Amino acid sequence: MSLKPSVNKNDHIQGNANAELVIVEYGDYQCPYCGAAYPVLKELMDEFGNQVQFVFRNFPLSEMHQYARPAAIAAEAANLQGKFWEMHDAIYENQQYLNKDLLQEIAEKLNLNINQFKNDIESSELAEKVDSDFESGIISGVNGTPSFFVNGKKFNGGATDLLELVRENVIN
Repeated sequence: MSLKPSVNKNDHIQGNANAELVIVEYGDYQCPYCGAAYPVLKELMDEFGNQVQFVFRNFPLSEMHQYARPAAIAAEAANLQGKFWEMHDAIYENQQYLNKDLLQEIAEKLNLNINQFKNDIESSELAEKVDSDFESGIISGVNGTPSFFVNGKKFNGGATDLLELVRENVIN
């Protein structure tokens, strides 16, 4: 399966925006497997961030994870204040405590404008962004989280496999 749509200006991009190696993760903030993948992906970006473009798309499995969607919307709200990755990281780093209060606490710790944050998390635009990411995942063949795409092709493996692949290809 291939990635649809391809990476674009609506995506959250980290690393080198001009890198030849593009990794897209479809993730759920409450998914334990995404939580386990998070430190591995951090390591990958610490090692190869200048050679990799990393993209995160929301894929909240709301039926299983009651806080996945509110967390995705909170990250999108933080994005409106220029702090998407800080919120993304803080949610994964505190995943075991995830609830609505935690999202508010993180917003405060990140010094977000709390009134704006509260208004933004209620906005239909952010809900639509999360839904649009989710739908793109469905179209791209995502059937669980985390799901990775490397240069537009579905990668059948976990974050550790991905790190090994990048190490082999970037170092050699």
